[in-house]
Amino acid sequence: MTIPEIFNNFNNLKVLIIGDIMLDAYTWGKVERISPEAPVPVVNVRSREIRLGGAGNVVMNAKALGAEPIICSVIGTDSYGDSLLNLLKEQNLSTEGIIQSETRITTVKERIIAGSQQIVRIDTETDKLINEAERQILGDKIKELAKDANVIIFEDYDKGVLSKELIHDIISFANDNDIPTIVDPKKRNFLYYQKATLFKPNLKELKEGLAIHFDVKNPDELSDAVTMLKNTLSLGGVFLTLSERGVYIDFKGEKNAISAHIRTIADVSGAGDTVISIAACCLALGLSAELIAGLSNLGGGLVCESVGVVPIDKELLKQEALLHL
Repeated sequence: MTIPEIFNNFNNLKVLIIGDIMLDAYTWGKVERISPEAPVPVVNVRSREIRLGGAGNVVMNAKALGAEPIICSVIGTDSYGDSLLNLLKEQNLSTEGIIQSETRITTVKERIIAGSQQIVRIDTETDKLINEAERQILGDKIKELAKDANVIIFEDYDKGVLSKELIHDIISFANDNDIPTIVDPKKRNFLYYQKATLFKPNLKELKEGLAIHFDVKNPDELSDAVTMLKNTLSLGGVFLTLSERGVYIDFKGEKNAISAHIRTIADVSGAGDTVISIAACCLALGLSAELIAGLSNLGGGLVCESVGVVPIDKELLKQEALLHL
C-alpha cells in the first residue's frame, strides 16, 4: 500500500475509543499586581476556553486523520458534563457512547495562564472506579458500537472508567470478533491488558509496570525488556515510545528501532495521543510494524512543534511521510 493509499484509506475507518474523557479549560490573563489578601498574583482575565481533553485528544486526532471516532466513557451529570457533550456535538462527533453518572464528577484540568506563564492548574476529578451497574452499561454499549469498528483504542488516564473486569471483557470480545486492540496504559491497570494486539507504553511506564531497570541505550537490554512485557501480558506486540530517542516496535515478527527526527520542540503536550491515534489507524489497515512505528513517530514529532495540545495536520503528515518513509 502506497503512502497516498494509506492516507485515503484512513477515511474509511471507524475507531472506537474507550477511556477517560475530560475537559481542558484555559483562562488567559495578565498579572499587574499582588493580592492584598495573600502573597499571590492577581490575574486579570482576558479570555477563557474549554477543549476536549484526555481521551478527547485521541478523538480529535482520529478525526483529523479522516477516521470516524466514537468515544465510550463515563462523565458526570454536572454542568461540565453538559459542556463536554456540547463540545462533541459542535465537532459533529458522536455522543452515543457517553454515559452520564449521578455518582461521578466530570474531570476538568483548568489552567490559569498569565502572559505565557502557567500560574496554577486546578484539577476537578475523581479517580474511583465506576460502579458495577455503570460498568455493565458501558460494557454493553461498547460491544454494541464495536460491531462495525475497525480498531479499539484503550485510552487510560487512571480516572476510573477502565477497570480490570471491563478491560478483560472488551479484549476478549474484540479477539473473538477479530477487532484489533491498541492500548495507551497507565500505572493502575498496566498488567490487566492481557492479549491486547498492540501495547504502547512509554519508557517510564514500562520500567514501573514491570518493576525493572535496564539501560535503554543498550539494544539487547531494550529488546529483552520488551520481550519480557510481551510474554508477561501475552501481547501481539509492543510499541514503545522513547521520547527524544524515538520509538521501538516488536510486532508481527519484526523488531524496529526508529530514531526521532530533529525538530524544534515547542510543546510535548498531547504527542502521545497523536502517536496512538496514528498507530491505531495503521493497525486497522493491517500495515507492517515498520510503517506503524514510522508514521506514528513522524506524527508525534510534528505536533511537538506546536504550542499546546493540537491534533495532527493530516496533509503535513502525508508530506513528511512521502519525504521520509
